[in-house]
Amino acid sequence: MTTASLEQEVFLGLDSAGVMMTPEEFDAIGEDEYDENYRYELINGVVVVSPLPSPEETGPNELLGHYLLLYKETHRRGKSLDWTLPQQYVFLKRTRRIADRLIWTGLGRQPNRRSDLPSIAVEFVSRGRRSQKRDYVDKRKDYSKAGIKEYWIIDRFQRTMTVIRYKSTGEEVIVIRDNETYEPPFLPGFKVPLADILAAADRIAASEE
Repeated sequence: MTTASLEQEVFLGLDSAGVMMTPEEFDAIGEDEYDENYRYELINGVVVVSPLPSPEETGPNELLGHYLLLYKETHRRGKSLDWTLPQQYVFLKRTRRIADRLIWTGLGRQPNRRSDLPSIAVEFVSRGRRSQKRDYVDKRKDYSKAGIKEYWIIDRFQRTMTVIRYKSTGEEVIVIRDNETYEPPFLPGFKVPLADILAAADRIAASEE
């Protein structure tokens, strides 16, 4: 591993994998100081470089965002949703994890994405055993440490959405099947349309063949 310092000019790219950084160094990298063809996380002080999410992930993610904002704008209890954003960092002591989507609730105002803890983190499972371990195991631990209340794992391969509720007494795990919906306790009246989300992933996958 190599080490970056604040005195050095840092540019993140594919060859940055394994570089050691402090969170302060990582956070100081500007918008013109990284290759936009990849995404970058800081995991226990080490830079991890990953491919950009596939269309089979970003398409369903956009659809979920659409449903959430529609709920916010039209549902009588839509003010429960403060905001939602895709591809955002979750800030831990020595780690910067990218969540596919973060959802803020219960603040009653526009959240500050750095200082306001989201209620819900969402991941769309990528292909491959390594990616599945990251989503089901590694991020599950990190989001618990961060203090997030719920973690949704939407898996187009298993046709499920796994909901992990982090409680003071431990984790509660709920598995939603593709013919079921889920109403989060923090978003009363909103039902996650899992069948629609998985169908969107299927259509995009078929178009890519």
